[in-house]
Amino acid sequence: MTINVPCGPKSGCITVPASKSWAHRMLITAALSKNESEIVCDGISKDISATVKCLNALGADISMSDGCGQSSPTVIKVKPVKKVTDRFGDPALYAHLFCGESGSTLRFMIPIVGALGINAAFHMEGRLSERPLEPLTDVLSKHGMSFRKDGQLLYCMGQLEGGGFDIPGNISSQYISGLLMALPNIEDDSVINVTGTVESGDYIEMTVKAVEEAGISFDRQGYTFKISGNQEYRAAEKLIVEKDWSSAAFPLCMGAFSEEGVKVTGLNMDSVQGDKEIVKILEGFGANVSVSIPESVSGNSEQSGKLATVTVRKGSLKGQVIDASRIPDLVPVISVVAAGAEGETRIIHAERLRIKESDRLATTTAMLKALGADIEETEDGLHIKGKTELTGGTVESFNDHRIAMSAAVAADICRSEVTVNGAECTDKSFPGFWGIIGK
Repeated sequence: MTINVPCGPKSGCITVPASKSWAHRMLITAALSKNESEIVCDGISKDISATVKCLNALGADISMSDGCGQSSPTVIKVKPVKKVTDRFGDPALYAHLFCGESGSTLRFMIPIVGALGINAAFHMEGRLSERPLEPLTDVLSKHGMSFRKDGQLLYCMGQLEGGGFDIPGNISSQYISGLLMALPNIEDDSVINVTGTVESGDYIEMTVKAVEEAGISFDRQGYTFKISGNQEYRAAEKLIVEKDWSSAAFPLCMGAFSEEGVKVTGLNMDSVQGDKEIVKILEGFGANVSVSIPESVSGNSEQSGKLATVTVRKGSLKGQVIDASRIPDLVPVISVVAAGAEGETRIIHAERLRIKESDRLATTTAMLKALGADIEETEDGLHIKGKTELTGGTVESFNDHRIAMSAAVAADICRSEVTVNGAECTDKSFPGFWGIIGK
């Protein structure tokens, strides 16, 4: 699909989808629980759908109502996983799990199938099969599981066993999150020791919160977790998935180029989502940012007093140095803001972007250069010299949702429209994006 985005600044009031990071965790903890749950999720992305399909393949019964996009949240009813055994009492299910291009789904589900003792074939699409798994599969292989990869298929066998798990913290927080969700469900006690530098630690904290809210407990010292086996998940009967700060970053960055400004409603200012950092980053560029927290939120009494409207308006934008180690997913869109800011911006510690849906250091550079920006790759980041405006033109999405949405933001400072090829990839995280941003 090709989308033509008009040039010039945009304004308006926007609502964004639910956080897929939270939705993954809520779905998994609910599916592992002893009780049924109901999850309210405003917008179902392809990644969330992949997790639902995988959990159903493992024996859960998860159904979704027919939501109507942003105006009518989807209600997800979760009946937990039921172990299927043969006449000898052994696991009988060989599950085919279709992950699409969702790295979170794959990395979370690998230890989950081991905890359930289910043999599984993971079906991967796009670049997912090229993204690293070895630190996770290596440690799981020492604890009762075995793996065989065949192109876009990954076969997992064996019952996950407890003990000590040493896992590096500088490759993917999803490895740690998957273990945190899986290990309470096995018989043995376990210890997770996260080694080296921990990056994207906010996502680990999100998992800790989700697991604890579902009734699981463990002892923790820093990034060493002692987990007792044979614990029971008991998720709340009703859960509400908060709005996604990663998705909110795109309209908020549009606001940085708009005199009238852009408002995003319903954002949780108490969120543990790391990409909430976009507020401070935009303030660092010099954008005018205001946060309004109403006394109550109609229809969302469970979150009353926490939800805010964030408004961003144009200011005197200037370049800055940004350490991206905690917020790698924001790099493409903050690079657009940098391209329209006076002076130079250096983005550092972003090397992990090379193993995302695309090599995002390369594809962000290619996208912005095609629109006339002055941007160069470095070994671990980007160097951007700002301009008052870009030319516009045609860009490729590289089948990467964050590149496509960042191109739409870039249209705000272009002289001519921006044509985005492969624009349908935005459904991976932000269903309805092109209609919402007013293409």
